[in-house]
Amino acid sequence: MYEHFFQCPYCWEEISMLLDPSVVTQKYVEDCEVCCNPIEIEARFEDGELQTFEAHSLEQ
Repeated sequence: MYEHFFQCPYCWEEISMLLDPSVVTQKYVEDCEVCCNPIEIEARFEDGELQTFEAHSLEQ
């Protein structure tokens, strides 16, 4: 597993998520561990290394 730290797009607190580098392209929703708002996560791995990571709020 790969631990990645980033700022929540709602509360701006630094949080971390565990990502599985065996899954090359990932897109899912997970709640912030601080404010509990849903965050859309997009991550892409190449050769086991994180290439891109984005965290978006679900608000329009």
